[in-house]
Amino acid sequence: MSMGVHRLWKDEFVSLLKPGSTRVGKVTRCIDVAGGTGDIALRILDYAREKKADRDLVVDLVDINPEMLKEGQKRFRKTMYHGTPQVAFHVGNAQELGQERFPDNTYDIYTIAFGIRNCTDIPAVLREAHRVLKPGGVFACLEFSKVTQPALASMYESYSFSVIPLLGTIMAGDRASYQYLVESIRRFPSQEDFSRMISDAGFEVGEPEDGGAWRNLWGGISAIHTGVKVA
Repeated sequence: MSMGVHRLWKDEFVSLLKPGSTRVGKVTRCIDVAGGTGDIALRILDYAREKKADRDLVVDLVDINPEMLKEGQKRFRKTMYHGTPQVAFHVGNAQELGQERFPDNTYDIYTIAFGIRNCTDIPAVLREAHRVLKPGGVFACLEFSKVTQPALASMYESYSFSVIPLLGTIMAGDRASYQYLVESIRRFPSQEDFSRMISDAGFEVGEPEDGGAWRNLWGGISAIHTGVKVA
């Protein structure tokens, strides 16, 4: 879909959050939801270690799909974090994480990347994110969004609905999944509407503009949204 550019977006996403602490013994607790492959969790751990010399940060990685989690576990076996308390894997539903496993006011950072548009009840996801974060905790979402530049929007629309399903047919023999992908992106709320949903869930967000409540990437092909739990 993004021709590999999503890796750069994920790098920028994590760099924006600056996870970890330079204080010895300070444990930063993160939860990465819909993150089965481990892309974001691994970047968070690497950033904390490389930029802040932090080996105390922990990530709970949550995904509704056990097979995706297995891929993430397989990937982590090749890293220095395997077998350490820094990462744990959980099968869970973003819309109802459950208070027993994921208590209120537990996490400093909540991340969800390219997953929230597949949830049937986005407000429920946002409410759960607010519940599990500590006061002062940060909600961060990376998702495909609405292109804001008219010329680019026209080209992107043509590419999405003509080229991507065709590539899915040729490369994977699965046109339907790729068609769903582009349709789910089209249905996802605009940057302003999604920012309002985050605010309605109880988060404090910035001004409703690029560089405020959200940051557009590549003209709005994707966007990073953040919010802070104030109470």
